Amino acid sequence: MSNLYTHPVRLLGIGTIIERAGHGRAKHYADVSKGLMPPPVRRGTRCSRWVESEVDAVLRARISGADDVEVKRLVVELVAGRKELH
Repeated sequence: MSNLYTHPVRLLGIGTIIERAGHGRAKHYADVSKGLMPPPVRRGTRCSRWVESEVDAVLRARISGADDVEVKRLVVELVAGRKELH
């Protein structure tokens, strides 16, 4: 887990996420609410960004054939790993 954060953390906007994942905004937010994508990091009242390494990890898991249960488990681990950044 800690190797995800050995490089500088890069935050991505929704447009970049949609482009990388190949689906629309509504599907992305639905996946976030279902626990299939990590939640955003709030940068202000109207600004949300996603941790690039977390998004990439979920996309790699999907490409490798992970099912929803496995992806949800991964997302929980990724979000818990954010505490290591302090």
